[in-house]
Amino acid sequence: MRLTIRKRMIYAKKISVGFSDSKKTVSKSQRGCITTQDKRIIKMLEDKNMRQRIMMSVLGVLIHGVNVGILKAVALGVDPFQSLMSGIDAVIPIRFGTLYVIVNAILISISLIFDRSKIGLATVINLTIFGYIVEFSQSIVESIFSPMNMAVRLILLAIGLVFICFGSAIYFNANLGVSTYDAISLYISERQNRVSFKYCRVISDIICVTVAAILLRHAGQGWNEITGSIGIATIITAFFMGPLLSFFMRILPDPGHRA
Repeated sequence: MRLTIRKRMIYAKKISVGFSDSKKTVSKSQRGCITTQDKRIIKMLEDKNMRQRIMMSVLGVLIHGVNVGILKAVALGVDPFQSLMSGIDAVIPIRFGTLYVIVNAILISISLIFDRSKIGLATVINLTIFGYIVEFSQSIVESIFSPMNMAVRLILLAIGLVFICFGSAIYFNANLGVSTYDAISLYISERQNRVSFKYCRVISDIICVTVAAILLRHAGQGWNEITGSIGIATIITAFFMGPLLSFFMRILPDPGHRA
């Protein structure tokens, strides 16, 4: 039996509240037509905190993107995935924002094939606007602080790292999906029970940094230029940002009830 989305949602609601009236009983065939995706949609529609969660997702992506742009401007390294994006950007001559959408569209397609449960509204928000925010923020910082001495670079580095954690915590607490990069690591860790997420993430980070270095060298960049994408900030984000991120997640509102 083929049912419209509207009917499937009505039937799912009847099941969830457990109607006993015979006129409102849902048949087994109808019940089987309700997919996991339908249940997720219904849950989102019934969530009284949804407006707040959407606003937090957008705000988190904005803060994160602005501060990644700051890190790119100070040229002391970025997080492993952004270092990979810098490598790809060095060999493909298109706008960074557009390139970011293309790369993440490929990653989200892979995620949808294997496990779409990690993909949500926040994933789409991240995919569509994050790259352009980074691009705009970097250009603004470079125009304001030019030339940029080491003291200014270190101050901006500290500010950028703290607010990247702050923005990420807002984004995570909204609990409307994860980034495509995180989704793949989560999928692998869940399918390989002997390998935890943190180890999958370390391995994927190492791969990103290695590929980034190869691409940057292939583009003709010297080692001094490469440290602008793979530097001290890359090491800090890979190994030392977890506690600060956890701190912000504890003190910020948690309308998504992330465990």
